[in-house]
Amino acid sequence: MTNVYVHGIGMTKFGKLDSSLKELLLEASTEALNDAGRPKIDAVFVGNFMGGSISNQEILGALIANDLGLGYIPSTKVEGACASGGIAFRQGILAVLSGEYETVLVAGVEKMKHASTPDVTQAINSAMDTTSTEKHAGLTFPGFFGVLANRYFYETGASKEHLARVALKNRENGVRNPLAQFPKPTSLEEILAARMITDPLGLFDCSPMTDGAAAIVISRKKSPIHVRSSAQVSGPTQMQDAVDLLSIPAIGESGRLAYEKAGVGPEDIDVIEIHDCFSMTEIIATEELGFFNRLEGWKAVEEGRTKVTGDKPVNTSGGLLSRGHPIGATGIAQLYQLVRQLRGNAANQVADNPRLALAQNLGGTGSYSTVHILERV
Repeated sequence: MTNVYVHGIGMTKFGKLDSSLKELLLEASTEALNDAGRPKIDAVFVGNFMGGSISNQEILGALIANDLGLGYIPSTKVEGACASGGIAFRQGILAVLSGEYETVLVAGVEKMKHASTPDVTQAINSAMDTTSTEKHAGLTFPGFFGVLANRYFYETGASKEHLARVALKNRENGVRNPLAQFPKPTSLEEILAARMITDPLGLFDCSPMTDGAAAIVISRKKSPIHVRSSAQVSGPTQMQDAVDLLSIPAIGESGRLAYEKAGVGPEDIDVIEIHDCFSMTEIIATEELGFFNRLEGWKAVEEGRTKVTGDKPVNTSGGLLSRGHPIGATGIAQLYQLVRQLRGNAANQVADNPRLALAQNLGGTGSYSTVHILERV
């Protein structure tokens, strides 16, 4: 349990945007500050992965502090691959818990669509162990999760159609989210027939390049949204180090720690945002987090249990697959959606007044995982 509460949230539209990295960051942060009632901010944390490498822009924390007139306060940029946003949020929580600060602004941002696909791919691949023989042999992130998918098929009764059902669910949720990258509906047939990226992952099974930003204000002062727990774990950085290809230990362990700290279990969680960088990742993560039995997540997809109307609604925002994946902003965007769910005014609002929500943010092929549990009080 923590004494940290959410006071404000903000988020830009996700997609191909004309705004600069700085403008996106300022837009989301301004919205969050306004939503919080313009409190005095004691520190800033910014999640970002490739601002320097493809936008030639660092010093993101100082940009916010200066351009928003927050005064001479400390600011920090946080990098943790695709978990940069989740880790920045955790650093903000720890800063408040330390007693050093009362109110903190946490933001995440990425600007990717202006760069060429090869340049973005090269930047993304820096989230792997660049000295490993795997990378030099040509392993990519789609390749890694494609291997997991094929092994999962071999061990279970799952098929490419189950991956397509994950993608379809998230696209349907994204269509109803005005901030999501993809507003266009699709069909199971279109997903199954889409261009192959790496067997068995097709175009719709892979998260896109995205521009966007999200922000959140947290404080020791009480509010209706309580950060019940926060956990972060590191894991293997190479496929050859995996004990079991169908397990991503950092997800499971970060979930276990978050449940333990919160004094709850997976059965208590009402709504979930999971790091679905690929459709296969969502299925494995639901198992690692204890929502479904090991090697049975595909059955839950088949039964509709992860839909907005299901008993374990996953990625009501559209997830990375359809809301979009501006890497540094993703972990904060997950929290934005969950806060909206707990407030009762989310896109794809779930029924029965959800009380507990969980966000899981992944970095690399399992190098980092954060899990945060929020509570409506």
